[in-house]
This record gives sequence, structure tokens and C-alpha cells, in this order.
Amino acid sequence: MDHIPDNGADFTTPVDCEKWDVAYCPPPEPPPGTPYGAEVVCVVGDRVLLVSEDGQQWRLPSGCAAPHEECRHTVRRKVREEACATVMESRLLGFGRSVCVRGPRQGLVLIRSMWRAEVRLAPWNPCCGTAHRRLLSIGEAFRSLAVPDGLGPFYRRLFAQAVVSRAAVHHL
Repeated sequence: MDHIPDNGADFTTPVDCEKWDVAYCPPPEPPPGTPYGAEVVCVVGDRVLLVSEDGQQWRLPSGCAAPHEECRHTVRRKVREEACATVMESRLLGFGRSVCVRGPRQGLVLIRSMWRAEVRLAPWNPCCGTAHRRLLSIGEAFRSLAVPDGLGPFYRRLFAQAVVSRAAVHHL
């Protein structure tokens, strides 16, 4: 089982042709770097909502901010566009800090805000490339995520932060 990284603890992972140091940083203030959108664990009752372009690779709603858009507004927009859902309540869980340590973008520091949102489903009318959505238990959602190699600990931490009971994390 992958460990759950501590706040700010870097671990190195390959992504495409590059190598990145990734860390989970606590709220409320983002660490220094270039803002790179938001990713959202959407909760409907005791289920987690995942989206997919092809019905095979499942992910959390996420994306980059529009120019001059605040993170909270990015969360609401991406959930509406990708999951056909309305954010009822949201909570900032932390930030993903990714530093490119080897490759063409060496030195680049990207910061993504990570959220939990209680959502209400709307009729399914997807846009932005999303063609599928599904609701799963927390454990099923975690196991269904298409997690890039090496980022398992990061997503385990994200789910640990998002669930009400940390005990549920032991079943991931």
C-alpha cells in the first residue's frame, strides 16, 4: 500500500519525459509557483463522482482557471462543465506543488488547488470532452482513478483529506 505523504514532503515521480518533485501542501495559502487550476473530489451523499472522456480512464473533475478567475469559481465552473453538477458547499483541502527537476520544463513550479465539494447532480448534458460520469463508493472511486505512475501517494493523501473518516482510507 502506498504511504500518505506528510505536508510538504516531496516525492519524485516521472511524468511523460520529465521528472517532477510533487508535494501536498496544506491550506490556506498556496506555496510559491504558477497557479495551475483546481482538482475536485465531488461528493454526493456517501459516493464520489468521477468523469471520463472515453468510459475507460476515470478522473476527478479538474482544469485550469480562466484568466482572472478565482480558484473557488474555477471549481464551480469545472464541476458544472465536466460533471453536470452544482457545487453546494466546497472546502479547500490543500495544494499540489509540482516542481520539474529534469526535462524541458526544468525549474517550472506548478500549483494546483485541491478541493472537496458537496454537489447536486443535474441532468446529464456533458461538454468540454467529458462523455461519462459515475458515482462510486470512496474505495471504488480511488481504485477506478487513472492515476499517473508514481502519483498514488498524492491521490491517497487527497482522498484521505476528502473523506469524513480517515478510517475509510485504509480500504483504498
